[in-house]
Amino acid sequence: MVRASVQTGPRKHELRELPRPSIGDEDALMRVEACGICGSDVEQFEGGGRVGQAIPGHEPLGIIEEIGPRAAERWGVQPGDRVAVESYLPCRACDMCLRGELMSCRTGRFSYGYTSLDTAPGLWGGFAEYLYLHPNTLLHKVRNDIPAEVAVLYNPLGAGVRWACHLGGAGDGDTVLILGTGQRGITSVIAARAAGASNIIVTGLARDAEKLALAREFGAAHTINVEAEDTVARVKEITDGKLCDVVLDVTPMALQPVSDAIECVRHNGRVVLAGLKGRRPMQFSPDAIIQKGATVIGAFGVDSRAYAEAIGIIESGRFPLEKLHTHTFGLKDTARAIETLSGHVPGETAVCVSIDPSA
Repeated sequence: MVRASVQTGPRKHELRELPRPSIGDEDALMRVEACGICGSDVEQFEGGGRVGQAIPGHEPLGIIEEIGPRAAERWGVQPGDRVAVESYLPCRACDMCLRGELMSCRTGRFSYGYTSLDTAPGLWGGFAEYLYLHPNTLLHKVRNDIPAEVAVLYNPLGAGVRWACHLGGAGDGDTVLILGTGQRGITSVIAARAAGASNIIVTGLARDAEKLALAREFGAAHTINVEAEDTVARVKEITDGKLCDVVLDVTPMALQPVSDAIECVRHNGRVVLAGLKGRRPMQFSPDAIIQKGATVIGAFGVDSRAYAEAIGIIESGRFPLEKLHTHTFGLKDTARAIETLSGHVPGETAVCVSIDPSA
């Protein structure tokens, strides 16, 4: 049997035992070492995106326990290898998949962390001792000697790589403004710094003082407390009026940063919007975008290229990534883990939080 934390309703988790599945030629079973938690898990915990009862957890890292011969050949892994798992399960047969746009798959039925417990074999989430690896799963090998709490950062760091660098184009000598100092804000600092950006600016609230300090430690040249300073005025001051080559918004549910992003980007610069706003409408004139010739891009998830580059950064040892990991919880404390990340536990400052099923 396999222990798992099952979400049974909004803000309700239950520790259960599920049958350990049999593995065939094409699939595998992974022993979960750690599973990261992000804002999407908080939304799911609160009742958003309901799929019935499910095992959450879409950022799993672990060791191949059992694997079929064809799966081993296809993935290039063997029992004992450590792998990072992508959350999306593309069908690999629709027109989008055949064009290489796997994240835009039209017919993929499953997604790790969001597939119903009723869908056999049930082990579709990282908040469990074992994870079932479907034949269409996308895997990345990770060195076994890296601490699990560092290796599991492949997902948030992958977001930073894709959003700041691949979509935003941050590179040598660039000025980059990152609106928001959560885990993906800080990992975007790391990604931009690794890509050669020379002037990184990060915004946050007064309560984010520790996170802003961490952003500076990872390479931010300037930080702005938006409750004490005007973001646009401060950016103009820092850049001598030249504004920013790249602006990335990772703030959740806040509309003002979108306006600030457009105001702070230079002519022909790029704005990347990654912070969800709860479908709230926003009124603004497109003239600023048109007159600046700016590019505005929506960021959806993380792709394989970004994961691979993020793992490369982790394995390089260039950054003290262990400082990003602030909390580890066991399966029985999954609800508290999510509440800690969301900031609802007094006295706790969380950046990256993970579940360790063996704890």
